[in-house]
Amino acid sequence: MKSFLTMTSPPITAMIRLDHSHVLAAFRRYHPNSPKWRKRSIVESACIALEIHAQLEDEIFYPALSRVAPDNDVLHKSEPEHNQMRETIRSLRNMGVNHPDYDSCFMQLIRETLHHVADEETVLLPLAERQLQSELQTLGASMTRRRIELLCERPMQVVTHTVLTFPLASAVVAGVAACAMGHLLCGGRVSGCAPRTAGRR
Repeated sequence: MKSFLTMTSPPITAMIRLDHSHVLAAFRRYHPNSPKWRKRSIVESACIALEIHAQLEDEIFYPALSRVAPDNDVLHKSEPEHNQMRETIRSLRNMGVNHPDYDSCFMQLIRETLHHVADEETVLLPLAERQLQSELQTLGASMTRRRIELLCERPMQVVTHTVLTFPLASAVVAGVAACAMGHLLCGGRVSGCAPRTAGRR
């Protein structure tokens, strides 16, 4: 019998599209003339979202897709593209918001992400919907469980930077919602949010 999470989870392809929309929205909030504290929070919020998204795809989506499309060229270059994005994220964090190349480095991350998203949206997601149709919801449930684990590793970072990416007029509302979400996810109310065992990577 399917679990409640499996029965209620969106398909994995829908979750990936939502992730794309979320990070693209963060990109649109970034302006080089914004206050440095806001720029830093927008960048960090986007980077955390990209790191979690990439790890979820590397662990769950790509292995499933490689079973049914082992020779797909776009799939083969997807993990290296994730690694390149991770390298750009490391560069951003190392240089800091006061560095003269900070804006251009973030623009580079945006370009890398847009290219990667275009490949997934036009090739990999339609391929998964054809070849993994019967598994999409189960894979979506696996992604949900793993996402909760990853969010629970740094809940305050997620909440703080999410709140600070919004204009101050809406930050209070966003903050209340984000704190409630953090408490729900990581306050012990959701099963599967226990600390990961030392042997699991």
